[in-house]
Amino acid sequence: MPVFSLGDQVSPVEIAKQAIEKAKEEHHDYVLIDTAGRLHVDENLMGELKDIKELTKPDEIFLVVDAMTGQDAVNVAQSFNEQLGLTGVVLTKLDGDTRGGAALSIRSVTDTPIKFVGMGEKLDALEAFHPERMASRILGMGDVLTLIEKAQANVDEEKAKELEKKMRTATFTFDDFLDQLGQVRNMGPLDDILKMIPGANKMKGMDNLQIDEKQIGHVEAIIRSMTTHEKEHPETMNASRKKRIAKGSGRSIQEVNRLLKQFEEMKKMMKQVTNMQKGKKKGFKFPFM
Repeated sequence: MPVFSLGDQVSPVEIAKQAIEKAKEEHHDYVLIDTAGRLHVDENLMGELKDIKELTKPDEIFLVVDAMTGQDAVNVAQSFNEQLGLTGVVLTKLDGDTRGGAALSIRSVTDTPIKFVGMGEKLDALEAFHPERMASRILGMGDVLTLIEKAQANVDEEKAKELEKKMRTATFTFDDFLDQLGQVRNMGPLDDILKMIPGANKMKGMDNLQIDEKQIGHVEAIIRSMTTHEKEHPETMNASRKKRIAKGSGRSIQEVNRLLKQFEEMKKMMKQVTNMQKGKKKGFKFPFM
């Protein structure tokens, strides 16, 4: 994205004026005027913003608010709205400890819609605001719709179907497991994903849950140190193979053994689920169903 700047010795009003002229010359469709941040209301700076508004006549005036500042954010939003006439609010840092209660207060005192929310520091973490999802987060009910959207955006549908088939036929390999890990990691931090699941907030320890992403990296390193045959037939692992894998991944033999055991248990569980589904189709009824 091209950025227009004249340094810090030129007034923001003049920079905004020349930026608009430059954008028209180069036939740009949109211009974003990013003004300096303000932690409190300053009359001189507010006058500057009024001048920029009068000169540029913007279609939208957004106030970016830190969701963790609580009541201060509400006071600032109210003042800016009274003097500038906001058309929307952007609420940032909702990936932190806050649940976004400030969103309710800001909406109430400004009568201005919240347009976007920031769920992280990267560009793809800027999301459109959905009131019902925010309500669910505030109430600790999770955020299933956002979770589904993340899955749709990051999980390959064809691969998912192929994986389902492998699970049903018990032909799931370490390569498949590695592929799944990658797709899940693309959805964002795992502790954030877990918090989107309804009822997760009621699980013991979930409030302070922090998943060490390094542990996932360790698992990936172990799997990548295996040969193609070992990934497809982990039952052939002997002591010398495990030793080689541990050395190649920089992990301990105990960690290699733990991963192999967990993978075997996971395959058994898949087989049990498949058998239960077959039983249902045949009309078999389990005692608890």
